[in-house]
Amino acid sequence: MKRLIIKNGIVADPLSRTEVKRDICIEDGIIRGAGNGTGDFKKSRSADIKIINADGLYVLPGLIDMHVHLREPGYEYKETIKSGMEAAVSGGFTSICCMPNTNPPNDSASVNNYIINKSKEAGLINLFPIGAISRGLKGENLSDIGELKESGAVAISDDGNPVSDTSLLARAMLYAKTFGLPVISHSEDLSLRGKGVMNEGFTSQALGVAGIPSIAEEIAIERDIGLAKYYGAKLHIAHVSTAGSVDVIRRAKKEGVDVTCETCPHYFTLTEESLLNYNTNAKINPPLRTGRDILAVKEGLVDRTIDVIASDHAPHSEDEKDTTLDNAPFGIIGLQTLLPLTFKLYAEKRLFLHDIARLVSQNPARILNLSGRGGIKEGYAGDITIVDVRKKWKFSENKIKSLSKNSPFIGMDFTGIAVYVIVSGNVISAN
Repeated sequence: MKRLIIKNGIVADPLSRTEVKRDICIEDGIIRGAGNGTGDFKKSRSADIKIINADGLYVLPGLIDMHVHLREPGYEYKETIKSGMEAAVSGGFTSICCMPNTNPPNDSASVNNYIINKSKEAGLINLFPIGAISRGLKGENLSDIGELKESGAVAISDDGNPVSDTSLLARAMLYAKTFGLPVISHSEDLSLRGKGVMNEGFTSQALGVAGIPSIAEEIAIERDIGLAKYYGAKLHIAHVSTAGSVDVIRRAKKEGVDVTCETCPHYFTLTEESLLNYNTNAKINPPLRTGRDILAVKEGLVDRTIDVIASDHAPHSEDEKDTTLDNAPFGIIGLQTLLPLTFKLYAEKRLFLHDIARLVSQNPARILNLSGRGGIKEGYAGDITIVDVRKKWKFSENKIKSLSKNSPFIGMDFTGIAVYVIVSGNVISAN
């Protein structure tokens, strides 16, 4: 029997909403005890027992990033499944979910199986693929949703491409409902976005570039929620960025619509002014918004309107980003910066650490039906993230594990970092 004992750590548990010093025992990859002392865990030492002294550290259920772009197959020069997993380990994640906009797109069992097999070869953390809503991500014909579910997909999405055909999205919701899958929507009206490259407002005018109005996101969310309400489907809104979007989702939840949503750290950290020097590494879609939007997103996290914090990790090569603001692709990397940026909300006393565990572990597991994950409880998977909330460090380019370096946070000083990632009882040093 293989046993791991984590001693003296402060367990930030979203299930009990507590932060209490407890010891945890993991046997053969499963949590078998989480008490106030080692108690029954104390047995004679042997070669199959490993002990981690987590004194002064916080112990969280294994973190889950439910929105990651790994690029493989097809774009391995940007990221591979292995390099993405290495970045995830450094960021403190025990599980990640990869979006289907690869080449070919993940719209079939064959691509799904390829991704799963490559993740097993890497042998680092758990990977759960998200299948495409439409074949080829073209928004014209539905993928075989049943086949995707059977081969391991945990949700469906055309992320990167909003499903503009309302009838197609409605049918996707009905099929997904049948198979118990959430629909993850990239909610955006493309006709309103036009050729915009950043938030529409004073800054875009000052830079002389086309803007993306906030209503392009909000009106699409209104449509998607209307469909979910009508069909009784399970809807998850990706990367919420505006105050209006938060209000729309808050109202829908009060009406009982089965809708959840996520935001990303850049939407409660950076404003559109990050692009004032034409910084393509701050070009993302949805775009960085205003200070008012940042405050609204923070409030949405505090009042539980927003369920999840995800990275939307979107690697691009230096050559692709080293161009004009108009021509550069949307997207930034985020696996290694999600946790320290979220710790800023802890420092601001907006969130407890058990709230962070809820937003980055419990709720992703619940939304994606990842049973036995998202908490520290007997019988759950032995997936644990151990963090040092006091460690000061700088996010320098040489610390980036991703193959791509497109981050607006390079050079930023952080407080808080993952120390260990434990996957099914196997300990990996994170940093």
